[in-house]
This record gives sequence, structure tokens and C-alpha cells, in this order.
Amino acid sequence: MRPELKAFTSIMLTRSALLPLLLAFSVSTCKKHENIAASPQPPNPTPKAFGVATASPSTNAAANSPAPKTTKPVVDQTAQAIVFGYHRFVNNVRHPDTEITPAAFEAQMAELKNRGITVIGMQDFLAWKRGEKNIPPRCAIITIDDGWKSQYEVAWPILKKYGYPFTMFIYTEGVRGGHFGGGEAITWEQLAEMRDAGIDIEAHSATHQDLRKPYDKVARKRLSPPEYEQWLQNEIVGCKQLLEQRLGIKVNCFAVPYGFYNEHIKEVARNAGYEAIFTVYGQPLTYNAPLNSLGRYMIEANKPKVFADAVKMIGTSTGGAAAVAEVATTNLATQPADGETVRTALPLIRANLSAMGPVDPGSVQLRVSGLGLVPASFDAKTQIVSYQVTQKLREKTCTVILSAKSSGKKIETHWTFGIEETAAATSTSPTPTPTPKK
Repeated sequence: MRPELKAFTSIMLTRSALLPLLLAFSVSTCKKHENIAASPQPPNPTPKAFGVATASPSTNAAANSPAPKTTKPVVDQTAQAIVFGYHRFVNNVRHPDTEITPAAFEAQMAELKNRGITVIGMQDFLAWKRGEKNIPPRCAIITIDDGWKSQYEVAWPILKKYGYPFTMFIYTEGVRGGHFGGGEAITWEQLAEMRDAGIDIEAHSATHQDLRKPYDKVARKRLSPPEYEQWLQNEIVGCKQLLEQRLGIKVNCFAVPYGFYNEHIKEVARNAGYEAIFTVYGQPLTYNAPLNSLGRYMIEANKPKVFADAVKMIGTSTGGAAAVAEVATTNLATQPADGETVRTALPLIRANLSAMGPVDPGSVQLRVSGLGLVPASFDAKTQIVSYQVTQKLREKTCTVILSAKSSGKKIETHWTFGIEETAAATSTSPTPTPTPKK
């Protein structure tokens, strides 16, 4: 065969072999374009966010379907809790206002068990206050202030024995190595060990001073308004930050030193992210008790009646009593205000009951700690109940319990105020200024 003819034949055979392949590719490409055209495409696809997975069609379908209804648990709003506050545990009591013997402490823990009063953790209490879970009808919370090593060496083993959870309120300069952290102080290592065991650790300021006064006892100087604000931030915010950083925890409770506070202190604490503020004005805590002034019964060696009275007030009842609606004192314009410290042991006590609705005038009752039921006057027109104390109040704190009936239902509220020691009828041991733990 001639060369020209041989080359022509080869080219034609090659084209014949490629033709089926080209036809198949063309058909496949056309089908692909048809599928793309048939499927809906957004005009401007949104770029996938960093770290966010693209939703599959099934996920999108679930997102477009009605969300499942989540119901909040129905909590028992008639439950009550009492909070006990302790400090130091020693065999030889020299400062009865902040000390108690180990034997007396264990006896009190045993009494709670024998009376059927359940000890719960702080975070369970706050979850109940948020409406997230129930607590026992009558329960107690144990708190221990400051940061003494006896809390680690003495109190913790006793509480372990009874299986009781508890909360530590720590002022950071009182930990070993701090300004007040002498040899009797708890260490950061001990706090870490307690944290690992599930102990709740919360804040009690940096240097444990009266936060209302613009005077820094550590620096021994009076503070200007800007200096006071900076100092207050360190006492309330700095303390929280240090505890969180050193222990890797979340701090959401603040115990006010000595129970002295005002609205500005509460505002700073709220802005710092604290969920609850605790004082020393003991009272049973109800579902509607304000979170910015939760009273604790502070236990003193020379006042065993405080513990006994608290236990009696919480009782062991699990039902059967008539339901009582609790009204927050913030709605009643109480005088003195809850948490206020007055300069007289003969204060005028009053409240505006208009927030309670139509009140039965004959049902209004006012009780004052140390005095009992008092002959208060009630003005049905102004809805104001008042009582002028004529017999000097003898304690540093006073609790008022006000009850009435509205539309046939019993309504109750209570609040606590302080009395300056110089105004009290009998002198009491002043709360000591923090001293190095020797």
C-alpha cells in the first residue's frame, strides 16, 4: 500500500475509536447541567462561618419544623431554707463572736440530722431560686467565713462524717501569704483540695473591711471619692477575679463583711456578676426572698440560742399548713429598709401594704424580734402600717415579720435592719478588725 493511503487509513481508524467516547462525555455533561439547572440555588450563597458545620438537608428540615416544647419544672414555692454562718473552730474559745468548739459544732450538725432538716448545697439553693429544681421543704445551708486552717482541719472532717455540703466564703488577703494570712490561715493548696472534693468556694471581699466607709485600714488612709471607687472595685470585683484565677472556678456569691452594705455596694456586686449577696441578718429564706440581701444566722459560742431559734423557725413540717404568699420588701417601701443600719434603738417601723392588694384591716399583724407581737396601727386609706418602738431594742440586728390577709389569702413579708452598737441598750462585743492569723 502506498504511504499516503496508509496514513489516511490510520487517521480514520483513530477517529472512529474516539467518537463513542466523545459522545458519552457529551451526554454526561448535558445531564449534569440539566441537574444543576433543576436544583434551586440561592442567588448569593453565604460563606460558611469559621468553625460552623454546613447543615445537611435533614438538619435544615429539622430546623424548619416546630421546636419541641420545653417545660420548666414546677418547683415547690412553699419550701424554706436557713443559712448558718461559722468562722473558726477551736477548743479554747477566746473570741466567742467568731469561734465555736469542735464538739459544739458537731452537736449542731447532729441536731440538724436528728430533726430531719436536710443540708443542701449553695448551688442547689440558687437553682431553686431560678425555678430550675426543687429543694426539700425545710432545709439548711452551711457556710464558713474568712479562711482559717481550722476550717480545713476541723470542720471539714465533721461535715464529711455527716455527708453535708458547704460553702466557703474567702477573703483573699486572709489566705496564707496575704496581708492577714498568718500561720492560722488556710492555704491556696488546701482550698484547691477542697475544691476538688466538690466544696463550693465563694467571695468575701479582699481585706474584710466595712465596705461603706471610704477608709483603707490596710493602707491606713482616708480615700477620696475616686480612690474609694477603685478600692471598692478591688474589694468586690478583684476578690472574685483572684479566686477564679487561682482556683479555676466560677464565683457567683458574695458575703458582705460584717453584714454592712448599701445600695451602691449591691450595685457594684451585681455588675461584677454575683448572683447572690449574703448578709448576717438571719431569717428563713423563701422562694421570693431578694437575692441581693439573703440573711444568715451567724453562730457564736456565747449565743447558742441563735442556732436553737433558727432551727425552731425552719421547723420540720413537710406540709399541712396553710399556704402563705411571700411579698418582696422592695415593693413595700419599708422603714427602716432591709439591710439598713439605724442610729437609734427606738426606731419607727412602717410599711406600705398597697402592693398586697385589698387588705383585711383586722388581719394585719406586726412582729418585732425581741418584742414579739406589737400593737401596730394600720391606716386602711393609705394602706400604711406603722409602729413606734418604745422599748429599746437590745440586739445589733432586728427582724420584722409582717402578715395580713388579702382576698382571703395570707400574705407575709419580713426584713431585717441593723442597729449601731452605741445606740443599743446593752453593749455587745464589737466585731473585731481583721488581724493577721497567727
